[in-house]
Amino acid sequence: MRKFLIIFAFLAVALGASAKFRWGPTVGANFSRFYWKQHLIGNSTLAGFQAGVMGELMIPGIGFGVDFGLKYANHGGRCDFGDQFVWSSEGIGDTDLRFHTIQIPIDLRFKWTRMNGIENYVAPFIFAGPVFNFNVGNTKCEAIDRTGGSVGIQCGIGAELWKRFQITGGYCWDVTYDTATKKLDNFSARIQGWNVDFTVLF
Repeated sequence: MRKFLIIFAFLAVALGASAKFRWGPTVGANFSRFYWKQHLIGNSTLAGFQAGVMGELMIPGIGFGVDFGLKYANHGGRCDFGDQFVWSSEGIGDTDLRFHTIQIPIDLRFKWTRMNGIENYVAPFIFAGPVFNFNVGNTKCEAIDRTGGSVGIQCGIGAELWKRFQITGGYCWDVTYDTATKKLDNFSARIQGWNVDFTVLF
């Protein structure tokens, strides 16, 4: 992570005045679930959404650049707490556990911009980088405590249409924990899942 931030800072300085900056609104859907440190309860995928703004800073002509954003994400997963007596005895059953999160993604990206004019209509790209999550709320559930935030990594592919609209799809997995149960020691979980986004850049 430290090396990535150093590379990002170096690239941002190198871009300077020659870089082309654009920004715009972004909205999308996510399909995520919790991955617990131990396999004590069942889990399943839950659909959610995210929305915010995204900026793109590209070096003209060579296709390298960075993107960054500020988004609200509603994501999580279904947790089968009713599988274990420690929770079912207190009336805590299966729960659709959603987290309300402020996300700051920062990605390195490469966009194919030399395709004999085809890039004016469609330009594919790839991206990867860290995501900094700040958990501000969650579905009421007496079984868990949420952490203040987490750090994740995402990677994916996308396409830019008519030099204005971008459609992306990627996978994000948190490398630090998002939540832990109140009663059992060392029983914590990370959020992982797929994201699909649509962005309009100006």
